[in-house]
Order: sequence, then structure tokens, then C-alpha cells
Amino acid sequence: MKRIRRLEDLQPGMVAVVGIPFDANSSFMRGPALAPAQIRKAWNSGSMNLCTESGIDLDAQPNFVDLGDLEVDGAPGIIEKIGAGIDELLSHNVRIIALGGDHAITYPVMKSCSTRFDRLDILHLDAHPDLYDSYDGNRYSNACPFARIMEEKLASRLVQVGIRTLNPHQRKQAKRFGVEIIDMQNLQKAGAVQWENPIYLSIDLDVLDPAFAPGVSHYEPGGMSTRQLIELIRGLPAPIAGADIVEFNPKRDPQEITAMVAAKILKEVAARMIELPVEMI
Repeated sequence: MKRIRRLEDLQPGMVAVVGIPFDANSSFMRGPALAPAQIRKAWNSGSMNLCTESGIDLDAQPNFVDLGDLEVDGAPGIIEKIGAGIDELLSHNVRIIALGGDHAITYPVMKSCSTRFDRLDILHLDAHPDLYDSYDGNRYSNACPFARIMEEKLASRLVQVGIRTLNPHQRKQAKRFGVEIIDMQNLQKAGAVQWENPIYLSIDLDVLDPAFAPGVSHYEPGGMSTRQLIELIRGLPAPIAGADIVEFNPKRDPQEITAMVAAKILKEVAARMIELPVEMI
């Protein structure tokens, strides 16, 4: 993956990785701010090559670049600061894969993406629906991003897959916003979803069973295998307008298993974005 340090070197149509090392809105455990660096370490470790399962060699792909990390020091105004940083990148007509960080980053990233496409649908892969109106008094908690997104009508549609923790409040929120939920026990239905618009893809790594991704803050047994997640990504029929990979917590990943999983998922998301281009406005 080519590293670009000057934004003026960006070209329209590029798929650009950007780290957002922020976890101050984590509701349970800090640590995801360390994730972008650990994913890059796995990516560059030499233990994997950069060829994807569809045959794209990302190492030789000029349209796949790494922009480093956004500067997100300091909590005041952080949501707006992340949004402004993503706005600047999108002004170059690139598509973003954001590496969190906790799931709170999805709201500002998605908000920026929504201004660059006529209509967007969201595919959210997670053990948790993250639809709380507020969590511990924080409306921008990592437990709340999809409530903010849907109440601001930033997406035409929200489909959540892999959910296995739906409580009464979030069930009520899902009904309020018209969220389509395919829970983990009905995972086989995910492949039949029909998409009419470009997709914003949000992947919380705890959608995977902890056996495959132990480096997450919220263990929720009974999740997807890595293979199931890869097949879901590879089978998406609509173009991916933007994406994030969030909630990897290196503090709980001593053997760096989850770092390698995150790097693998990043490869396959990038490949799908390169295979299916989409026009921005």
C-alpha cells in the first residue's frame, strides 16, 4: 500500500485508508485508539502478501493508498474535527476506508460521506446494534452512532447483520428508524438482501466470534467466522462508497491474531471497492 503524505497527490477514484486513533467515547474499555498502528504493523509484517482472494495485488495497485492517521488529540469538538478531516479527504474524490478507533467514529465519517453521494445505504456488521439514544449520558458514545445517523437522515436505509444483543430500548429504536435487522441466528438471509444504492460498510470486529477475533472490548460469543465475513464482503453486489473497520482493541490481542484478521478484512474490503467503482458528487 503506497503511503501518500501530500493531499495534492491524491487522484479521483483512489481508495484511501485513514486511521482515526480515537476511543474516548468507548463505553466499556479503552484501547481501540491503538488499532490503526497495529493493523499497519500486521499489514507490513511480511507474514502475508497483499494479494486478495479475487486476485488483486494491492501492493501493485496505484489506486490504493494509505493517508496515515487523522490528528484527533483532545476531546472537545472531536466529532466535528473528525468530520472536517474526512471532508478534506473526500474533496479529492477518493473513497475512504477508516480504521478506528471505537465505533463512535462512524457517525462523523458517514456524515461526511453522505454529502458526496446522492443516496447511501448502510450495511452495519456487528454483535451490537449501537442504537442507544444516549449511553451513560453520552449521545456520541460508541453505543449510539446509528441513532445519530438515522435521526439526521444521513442514510436511506440501515441494514444490520450479525446482531445478537438486541435489548428492548434498541428494539424500540430500530422500529423508530425502520432498521432492518438480520440477527446472527438468521445469518443465511444476509446474502438475499437487495441493494439499490451505494453502500457505506461499517464493520465492528466483534461481529466475529471471539474465537476468531479475541482482540475486542466486548466479547459476544456466537458470532461469525472470519470466512463468513469475507464471503459476505465479497458477495456484495452494490459498490462500497466508504467503509470503516472499528473496535479492534490491541490490549486484548497479545498474540496479534485480531490484528491479522483486521488486515485481512481490510484487504478484502479494498478489493471490493476497487472492483466496483462509484461516482461521487
